[in-house]
Amino acid sequence: MSLSRILHVDDEADIREVVAISLGLDPEFSNRSCGSGAEALAVAADWLPDIILMDVMMPVMDGPATLALLRDNPLTASVPVVFMTARAQTRELDHFRALGAVGVIAKPFDPMTLAAAVRAQLRPAADPLDALRANFLKRLGKDIAALVALRAQLVDGSDITPVLSGIRKIAHGLAGAGGIFGFAAISAAAVALEEAVIAGRLDPGPDAAVDDAIGLLIAHSAQHESAMPGASGS
Repeated sequence: MSLSRILHVDDEADIREVVAISLGLDPEFSNRSCGSGAEALAVAADWLPDIILMDVMMPVMDGPATLALLRDNPLTASVPVVFMTARAQTRELDHFRALGAVGVIAKPFDPMTLAAAVRAQLRPAADPLDALRANFLKRLGKDIAALVALRAQLVDGSDITPVLSGIRKIAHGLAGAGGIFGFAAISAAAVALEEAVIAGRLDPGPDAAVDDAIGLLIAHSAQHESAMPGASGS
């Protein structure tokens, strides 16, 4: 089991002891303490904690100054920092987050729930678009299957007018949704397919451009096949 490394920084020895006991209640935490910002810079660069809990008001080098120096060091630039402070009003919270802190734990804190509060800070916030992206990928799989069927009808002698209408409808939908959910290549390929359908209607003739555009969209979609709900894989 990999332990989460928690570095606590506070100039008060009593608070460091209480925090060490509190974090020790979680068997998946490994905790180290520092009594100053300068010490924290050295320990963080060497130990590479998963998160740093840091007092705001410290002599010589306070929490914000320490955070700035942590961000300047490539080794510690991405380590999340949570300030522990009695200054937990809305304006102060916004200020601390603007400095680069990922969160704030208010003092006085409950020793029995501190570990849970830290674990909540370690857990990345869910992206509210994740479920919508998953639904888009599910839809993408169905749309590609429909395009494959329509593509076959382009060469089997059927009336291509309703076939092209079906292709354009699918392409139009994917063009808009793909861009919204971050699938730029799929969106661009869908736009190209819709434009090929429109051009084919204005200048009836071989549907090679439409066929090529469908092939390109299928190729881009295949890159996301393993992420589609229901896709099999190792």
